[in-house]
Amino acid sequence: MRFFASRFLCLSALSIISCGALAASPTSDSGDAGDDVALRPDQRILVTASREAETAFEALAPVIVIDRNEIERALAPDVGDLLRFHAGIDIAQVGGPGQTTTAFIRGANSNHTLTLVDGVRINPGTLGVAALQNIAPELIDHIEIVKGPRSSLYGTDAIGGVINVITRAGNVNRLDALVGGGRWGTHEAAASGVWAGAAGSLSFGANLFETAGFPTLASQTQDSGYRNGSATVAGRTNIGGVDLGARYWRASGNQQYAGYDSNFSLAPLDQDYVNSSFAVDAGGNLTAHWHSKAIISHVVDDIRQKQSADAAITHRDSIDWQNDIDAGAQRFTVGGLAMRENTRALSFGTQFDIDTSSQTWYAEDHVTLGKHRLLGAVGFTHHSTFGDHTTWNAEYGYAPAADTLLTVGAGTGFRAPDSTDRFGYGGNPLLKPEQARNLEVGVRHRISARQSVAVTAFDNNITDLVAFAYLPTDADPYAGHNENIGRARIRGIEASWDYASDAWTGHAEVSRQDPLNRDDGSRLLRRSRLSAAASLSRRFGTQDAGVDVLASDARSDYGYPSNIRLGGYMLVNASWRTPLIGGLKLQIRVENLFDKRYEYASGYNTMRRAVSAALRYSFL
Repeated sequence: MRFFASRFLCLSALSIISCGALAASPTSDSGDAGDDVALRPDQRILVTASREAETAFEALAPVIVIDRNEIERALAPDVGDLLRFHAGIDIAQVGGPGQTTTAFIRGANSNHTLTLVDGVRINPGTLGVAALQNIAPELIDHIEIVKGPRSSLYGTDAIGGVINVITRAGNVNRLDALVGGGRWGTHEAAASGVWAGAAGSLSFGANLFETAGFPTLASQTQDSGYRNGSATVAGRTNIGGVDLGARYWRASGNQQYAGYDSNFSLAPLDQDYVNSSFAVDAGGNLTAHWHSKAIISHVVDDIRQKQSADAAITHRDSIDWQNDIDAGAQRFTVGGLAMRENTRALSFGTQFDIDTSSQTWYAEDHVTLGKHRLLGAVGFTHHSTFGDHTTWNAEYGYAPAADTLLTVGAGTGFRAPDSTDRFGYGGNPLLKPEQARNLEVGVRHRISARQSVAVTAFDNNITDLVAFAYLPTDADPYAGHNENIGRARIRGIEASWDYASDAWTGHAEVSRQDPLNRDDGSRLLRRSRLSAAASLSRRFGTQDAGVDVLASDARSDYGYPSNIRLGGYMLVNASWRTPLIGGLKLQIRVENLFDKRYEYASGYNTMRRAVSAALRYSFL
């Protein structure tokens, strides 16, 4: 803890110095209203929190929006690298780029995070955790993150929160490309564009990322490479007042990793994977106050090991029908989400082929009465295996002034155990769904047109957690099966500060949480108690430079016969962008500037100091 405290004080000092520099800057808040002011995070638009467009400041739930400018500046290899610089989101990556990456939002389990691509669920039905490492940042327009349960609107899995990745599209003509590379034989090439006209718009994106990587485990010497080829295509048009659209995203490639072979011996392995999502939608106004939209989608998550017949495959079809009714001070949203999926897997001799279906009906009422805002949502889910479940959200906001919002909220969520929980190694078909109940209060305040702060306190209780109960035998000391024996309580408080002007952009977050295992009083694994993140960037004419800082205290991880303590760490990344000629720009990023050793997961290597560079060209 002393390690973290000293570095956290340094981080706090950095934030204070930054605030002082901003206040003394010629572009401080006393500047003219006509300054080219950047968009603060609380001004960004999202739809995930309530299924309707609203700014991050207006949303009654705690939200984060990572915009395109932040994504470009980061020059990140995957989505996990973008998420980790936000306090309260713990990332665990078992090795380097392309290795399995999981997100723990507010201390909940990684499979308690629902992940969407363009609003379509991509969590596989086999393992439950979305392949964040395979989503290429160059194809992303922005990322919307909602903290807290949202099962009332999205059904199963949304206990800790929801991550919605929105791919690049648009209605303005553009064409751009990127080539880059860096340490460990890493290289990347990407291109994207939009054609827009009177008939509608058509957009595309393509990305190739390859790296030789480094050894996954500290005990290994063999590098673990990774190859990802990704593409997106989207089109929109309007026929007879009906808005029509289609989107396709696909990521495929090969991942080398350290795993266990059929003899349970550690060995270098590799697997081919395909992640894809295809969706078509149609929407329009049925009356002056009633808008209806339907989305039909098909999702594939396909992993096949090269050294054996082991595989994990999910195919899911779904339809989401949403109706928005505007009644002045009230706005109603009602709809239904139906899913049917097939999961097939073979692992360590255990095999299953399961068909599952579910239907979720949801209703939401959003009321605005002067300084008061209320949101009530209820969802009813029928699951073919786990029966009926009702979940809800109730949120209230009070604005004593235009620049201040006080919020209080409560909600419930559930997660239906996935196919591996029920039929994989140690599977138990008699498992019950995991349940959660969350309470929170918060305050947001715009200090000025350029600065804002927010504080939220929360208490999330989760019961019937699925955990592996060891029942060792002489033949198999690791024998056992899954049971609903876990209970968790995560209490915490998080605070953020944002600043944006024509020259400076600053952001800082602090999260203090207590992710407690209520069964034995221990801390939940791979989750930090105290974390902080800060970003500061400065434009110098046509150039800009930035620094990102992340600090995390000690965590626990899996170990035998007892858990292992992972030390705290502090990371610093730096970036710089400058135009060269015409639409050509040079971008340089330094990862882990001070070459710190740290671990996300016990025994797994992480990124040491690495420099990467890219040329980005805009043709339009």
